[in-house]
Amino acid sequence: MSLIGKKVEPFTAQAFQNGEFFEVTENDLKGHWSVICFYPSDFSFVCPTELEDLQSQYAELQKLGVEVFSVSTDTHFVHKAWHDESPEIGKIQYTMVGDPSHVISRNFDVLDEEAGLAQRGTFILSPEGIVQSIEISADSIGRDASVLINKVKAGQYIAAHPGQVCPAKWQEGEETLTPSLDLVGKL
Repeated sequence: MSLIGKKVEPFTAQAFQNGEFFEVTENDLKGHWSVICFYPSDFSFVCPTELEDLQSQYAELQKLGVEVFSVSTDTHFVHKAWHDESPEIGKIQYTMVGDPSHVISRNFDVLDEEAGLAQRGTFILSPEGIVQSIEISADSIGRDASVLINKVKAGQYIAAHPGQVCPAKWQEGEETLTPSLDLVGKL
């Protein structure tokens, strides 16, 4: 069953950001657009390249009113240790959430039960906490965070313009479509 259109499920977790530990709940994903980036584990191989790439897009996402949360099944203590030891992860300014209980990974249906690790899943949530976009990749395939910018912009546009849809490769300012009988078979 797809999570598109579903509201984020309740959870409570510990997180690390900018040298601080704090609690995060599903309510922290509401009131603004959110990107949640699940990854298998800290101190690994593809993960630091992805999280560093996500950091490179963080300022642009913040300009769009987006909060970013990375999540793995590690603890918040391990996130801090990784942040302190890795030059790539040391750049991260967004929230790093620990999910050792696997509650969040299960809620978003990205938990590899056998391995006890989260799969590479990226979710975009509306301010109401409703899933708007999902991308899940195999462990050996790294993601490109730059694609998030246009996906968020499209989601924000559609939220502000009900009845419109964004075609493939849509860029901000370009034409959108209004689905109707007149368009059937014309595209």
